[in-house]
Amino acid sequence: MRVRSVGLWAALPLVFVSWLWAQPSPVTAVQSIATLKKQATAGDAKAQFILGYAYQIGKDVPQDYTKAATLWRKAAESGNADAQFKLGWLYESGKGMTQDYAQAAIWFRKAADQGNVDAQFSLGVFYEYGKGVPQDYAQAAVYFRRAADQGDTDAQNCLGDAYGKGEGVPQDFAQMLAWYREAAKKGNANAEQGLGDAYYFGLGVPKDQSESARWYRKAAENGIADAQFDLGVMYYDGSGVPQDFGEAFFWLDIAAAGEPTGANLEAANLEKVAKKRDDAASYLTKSGLLQTQERARKWFEDHPAKANPQ
Repeated sequence: MRVRSVGLWAALPLVFVSWLWAQPSPVTAVQSIATLKKQATAGDAKAQFILGYAYQIGKDVPQDYTKAATLWRKAAESGNADAQFKLGWLYESGKGMTQDYAQAAIWFRKAADQGNVDAQFSLGVFYEYGKGVPQDYAQAAVYFRRAADQGDTDAQNCLGDAYGKGEGVPQDFAQMLAWYREAAKKGNANAEQGLGDAYYFGLGVPKDQSESARWYRKAAENGIADAQFDLGVMYYDGSGVPQDFGEAFFWLDIAAAGEPTGANLEAANLEKVAKKRDDAASYLTKSGLLQTQERARKWFEDHPAKANPQ
């Protein structure tokens, strides 16, 4: 299970005060920030949250995590769940304040108890790994389920993982598959990888190499290095797909280079991937190898690194 960088609001465009408060006419960005500052100073928690977000991403103001933290703390103490989550994220990341997982957990819990889905997922991750709270798989499953029930695909995938491993819940491959499928149908790459594993090893379903390869391909195309490796090996062996050393080299080369999202294979696996890739290359002609290398280069151009501003 890959832990996402939490922060739904990191991707939210800054909305203008005219839209939020239904003012009759458009306002400029400068006017909007000025209005936000006045409302934030007057104690408006919504304005404090949005202005904090502006300082986080440097939207019409200089980027300043310390000012974001100050504003979010005020809004959080007024009960704003979004600000509580973002304050927790600052404590987790150490941006604008000293890193403190225990404080992050406190604020995640406050937001989670108000139904904030990102906070529910984050608190689940904290319990799973023992960050800021004692490790507790049962509590992790509780918060993953809350977020999963709200449609969060990362939480759905994590809940599937929990059922597959029997961590915090009874091991149940049927439930594992159900949650993986729910997340995968919305494009969650980790869940696609999980379904590939399920069909490969016969976990809750009959072993089916062809179906396994189909799911590994989806995950591989969405940037999961483990799936890229698995798919490359299947092409190398001719398992579930026709044997094709060009395709094997292509996917193994991409896996060895690292995911576009930045979550690379563990170092211990890189040597194994590189060796398998080089073995595949030995079966290719010089021109065939050059063409496949160029194809891999083009793949990375089409799948650039995804910056997460948080």
